[in-house]
Amino acid sequence: MIFSMTGFAASERAITNGVLIVELRSVNHRYLELQLKLDDNLRAFEPLVRELVMAKLGRGKVECRLSLMQRIDQASQAELDDSILQQLAKMTTRIQQHFPQSQPLSVADILHWPGVVMSDGTDNAMLGDEIRVSLTQVLQELADSRSREGAKLKAQILQRLADMEKLLEQVKPLLPLQIKAYQERLTAKLQEAMKSLDEERIRQELILFAQRIDVDEELTRLSAHIGEVKRILDADSAAGKRLDFLMQELNREANTLGSKSVSTEVSQVSMAFKVLIEQMREQIQNIE
Repeated sequence: MIFSMTGFAASERAITNGVLIVELRSVNHRYLELQLKLDDNLRAFEPLVRELVMAKLGRGKVECRLSLMQRIDQASQAELDDSILQQLAKMTTRIQQHFPQSQPLSVADILHWPGVVMSDGTDNAMLGDEIRVSLTQVLQELADSRSREGAKLKAQILQRLADMEKLLEQVKPLLPLQIKAYQERLTAKLQEAMKSLDEERIRQELILFAQRIDVDEELTRLSAHIGEVKRILDADSAAGKRLDFLMQELNREANTLGSKSVSTEVSQVSMAFKVLIEQMREQIQNIE
């Protein structure tokens, strides 16, 4: 199954302490890069959050937000940690001794200081279970979203592969005739310019030249790479990096096809290949 690296999912879950809000956003990235934005009262659960996200997602730049909106009755039970308040008071006094012009901490600053506000109604074990359930649900919703987007990307890539196969079928029958016509034109020019040269030698040189401009091998490799892309798209594993490598190989063969071209038709096919490959490469950049 093909997964996109772009997706969004969120949930609001009513729990004993209030409302737990979980948000996940992901965009394409070379590796898995996880950015956590947790409320101060949820920072103790960062290892749990990292473990759950990394077990579910393989690639992408992922932003995870967790916040807890406490109920009024829960907030009313909140208490202040006197020891931290005393430490803040001492630090403020010392700082103002060295920097008399500095402003003292405001009430809002103190209340937002980590650990100052305590809630005796918090059960960390229960809260951890709630976070696990909510985050697991949101991760599944994100995976489903990335799967739907991946299916769209797969369909677009398959369409471009089909277009490439049509081009291959169009150009293959033309090659023998084009090479023969080019040989005849080149023979006439050589005979006119070098009438004293042995005709057998001219024929041998033309055969060697025809072998050098033969693009049958490139067309065979293009066809093989197209088949491999299809196989990877149907495989049930991460595909982005392998597909990106195959785009490089396809582009290499398309470039060789263009450099060995002896006709306008083949050159046009080579350009059409490169356009399709670039379109697929842009889509593959977003595949996990």
